[in-house]
Amino acid sequence: MRRRTLRAVFATVVMLATSGVASAHVKYVVDGGGAGNVVRLLATVASDPLSVFLLVGTGLAVVVAAAGYLRYRPAGDDVRAFRAVMNDYRNLVPWLLRLSVGLPLVGAGFAGYFFTPLVPAPTRLFGVAIGFLLLFGLATRLAAAVGLLGYLVGLAFRPELLLAFEYVPAFLAILLLGGGRPSADQLIARMADDDRTLYSRVDPFYRRVAVPFERRIAPYRPFVPTILRVGMGLSFIYLGVTQKLMNPVGALAVVEKYNLTSVVPVLPELWVVGAGLAEAVVGLALLFGAFTRASSLVAFGLFTTTLFGLPDDPVLAHISLFGLVSALLVTGGGPFSFDAWVARETRSERGVTAD
Repeated sequence: MRRRTLRAVFATVVMLATSGVASAHVKYVVDGGGAGNVVRLLATVASDPLSVFLLVGTGLAVVVAAAGYLRYRPAGDDVRAFRAVMNDYRNLVPWLLRLSVGLPLVGAGFAGYFFTPLVPAPTRLFGVAIGFLLLFGLATRLAAAVGLLGYLVGLAFRPELLLAFEYVPAFLAILLLGGGRPSADQLIARMADDDRTLYSRVDPFYRRVAVPFERRIAPYRPFVPTILRVGMGLSFIYLGVTQKLMNPVGALAVVEKYNLTSVVPVLPELWVVGAGLAEAVVGLALLFGAFTRASSLVAFGLFTTTLFGLPDDPVLAHISLFGLVSALLVTGGGPFSFDAWVARETRSERGVTAD
């Protein structure tokens, strides 16, 4: 009995560590087909005692770990040091977001697809132009606005673009933050703001448009973390539910194609359910801002194991995801998050006011 229990625990740990391998965009690595029967998928898993034990045990372990952390706050000094380092990087978040969106857009343009490899690009110029403007930080907000508009128009005709929904929060965040530093926009603004430069005398845009716009949007910048985590949370939930749980045939094809049951010898259906639930849970955590930085680390791990585990999965299509979860590592949950509520309650218990 003890050996069987130890094997089950070991399988749970390995399953958690490698679940990202089954967490790719299913349609990127297997051909389409019937969605399959989700009830039959769940019934198959529910009829296997080991699968039920692994799922329930993993869920309980996550809940106990979260509750234990909130209650005892282990390694508090380490957590505070980590947050301090992340806060030092906040001024680089605009640059990180520009790279995260600009690089895959340039790659998509040259590869001939529109945001996602599943949608051919009507013209390569769109992705290449928007991508390069974002990379250089030139007319950053205008480029982000055009990119967002292009995505939304495309989505109206091609629902497959929901697989690249992370571009929506990314574009919105760039609209609020601008180019940041280093960027061409920052250089131009410095020159336009200096009355001694020749450029300041001819620039028609900076004082009349850019400065008033900056003042209007400044109060909304603190909501950038909220926009990013809500957008990423919805993306994760969508991918976990539609690409795995509601698409058993395609997800099982991924398990078979890469022989994932040889990595962890459990039912193929458990791989699908485990991957789908993992993405959905991470998505819910990001959506509500619960343990945002820890959830971002988990997401980063899922993406990494996916890229190493599925060699033919398109890397460019995941750069934006890597960048956005990296930005959340820096910013944390932001306003309207469970993390912010816990922080306020903790300060209140210690008798420390926000002032």
